[in-house]
Amino acid sequence: MTVPLITNASYPLLDVFWTLLWFFLWILWIFLLIRIVGDLFRSPDLGGGTKAAWLILLIIFPLIGVLAYLIVRGGRMHERELRRAAAAEDSFRSYVQSAAGTSSSTAEEIGKLADLRDRGILTEEEYQAEKARVLAH
Repeated sequence: MTVPLITNASYPLLDVFWTLLWFFLWILWIFLLIRIVGDLFRSPDLGGGTKAAWLILLIIFPLIGVLAYLIVRGGRMHERELRRAAAAEDSFRSYVQSAAGTSSSTAEEIGKLADLRDRGILTEEEYQAEKARVLAH
């Protein structure tokens, strides 16, 4: 049994480009579905029944479901993602501060600066500049 040899003549260059385009669009479609399903399940403003209805629509009628989701809820996907990122960053910062044993209290920071000034490590000008920076935050 001989296997036919595929040569350049049997698969033209334009067909290669079309194949790559369809492959790229297929990957883009999978990425879009994953983003929508992730946003759907992480959305706190939807109940379980509504999430199930959206998921059923996405599974049974994928093109219509994706377009409907993007029209109805797509405008706020970015806002929800920013809120999740900000909450994760705040959580990370509080964890690092608690693990490092540092406090973000303004009074404590000014007290530390005053101690450094009293020990002669900071000059009065440096102390005032750092104090102004701490109070600005």
